[in-house]
Amino acid sequence: MLLLATPAWQTAAPTCLLAAVFYREGLQEATQDWTEEETRTDLLTPRAEHLAALGVRRWHAAGYRGQGVKIAVLDSGFRGYHEFLGRGLPDRILGRSWREDRDLEARNSLHGVLCAEILHALAPQAELLFCNWEQDRPDQFLQAVRWARAQGASVLTCSLIMPSWSDGEGGGIVHERLARLLRSKGGRDQALFFASAGNIAQRHWSGRYRDDSSGPHQWRPGRCDNELMPWGNALVSVEACWRSEASYRISIIDQAAGQEVDYELHDSNGRSCALARFLPQRGHIYSVRLHLIRGQPGFFHLVALGARLQYSNPRGSIPFPADGAAAIAVGAVSHDGRHLPYSSCGPEPHSPKPDLVAPVPFASLCRAQPFTGTSAAAPQAAALAALVWCKHPDWSAAQVRQALFTSARDLGPPGPDCETGFGMIALP
Repeated sequence: MLLLATPAWQTAAPTCLLAAVFYREGLQEATQDWTEEETRTDLLTPRAEHLAALGVRRWHAAGYRGQGVKIAVLDSGFRGYHEFLGRGLPDRILGRSWREDRDLEARNSLHGVLCAEILHALAPQAELLFCNWEQDRPDQFLQAVRWARAQGASVLTCSLIMPSWSDGEGGGIVHERLARLLRSKGGRDQALFFASAGNIAQRHWSGRYRDDSSGPHQWRPGRCDNELMPWGNALVSVEACWRSEASYRISIIDQAAGQEVDYELHDSNGRSCALARFLPQRGHIYSVRLHLIRGQPGFFHLVALGARLQYSNPRGSIPFPADGAAAIAVGAVSHDGRHLPYSSCGPEPHSPKPDLVAPVPFASLCRAQPFTGTSAAAPQAAALAALVWCKHPDWSAAQVRQALFTSARDLGPPGPDCETGFGMIALP
């Protein structure tokens, strides 16, 4: 367990702010100095306008700044976070890694730091906790949630997605265990869990398995190959999940070489999923096929991470953990309230989904580029929950949740819908 504090020499007001420009994983970092005048014009003004639009500045002026509330950031990208303590982040942060190597900064990513920066901007006196886990270890994820709850976190936020940890419909054993952890003590001790809705509306396919009894699934009549277009040479993951007793197998075909690249099958521990991961070669074209292995064909979801899909549909594209009833799914809209086409959509059997949406991008002190996507949306909603709980410390989780839904600005047709839920977040 780590408790890091800002050294005394860093607490003095700086004459300029240092911003780090972080590129994709594996590439070098660069830094640049911003003068105080440039920072005020390029960053602080749009950020102040953003906070004012949410009602945050008004609540800060009234003395509600998140004091007395603990927020857990569940993520994998905390590399170099100590550099931002007192500058974009609080002076102190409590961190715990549930990885085998116990390394909170194992992954070369700033993703979790950027989520935490939003929380600190909106709820500057809330205490923050950092937790990470390994990619394919739902048990470690649940341990992180359990630890955060034991430390007193009443608000948790997660902007990572793990599609194969769910049945695609908000069910499955990981969801069941997560829900128990969030309601374990009852009353005021219950917690609110916010999750990014996902940026996969254009990289998701759902529907019933179709074939002509002689081959793999047909994405469209006569089309058994769904072309994959990798974004670069980074790892591509294709994941499928389903509810039925059937089993499926994903295969990735390198069309240039005319051969199968890789596949993997999982059907254990209460999870029905299949996934395939591969490193693409430059200039090669790939496609995904889905085969029924056993059982009766049924409804399934398939998601491509790190690549685009030729055939896709957005309906039901919200993945784990946001698809569960215990999670408040937060989608992304523009600052004028337009649904962004990448932001994942519902519905789910138990609720409209997403529950709420938040405006992006969010101006950052920790890097030159603003933070965007549904990853930047979830911590905004979580921070508003912290402010409401700060004002009403005797309220239950259900009361805080309902307050956020009631004060949200309805978008689109009246009432909750599958693109924007109850509407854009705003404080009462």
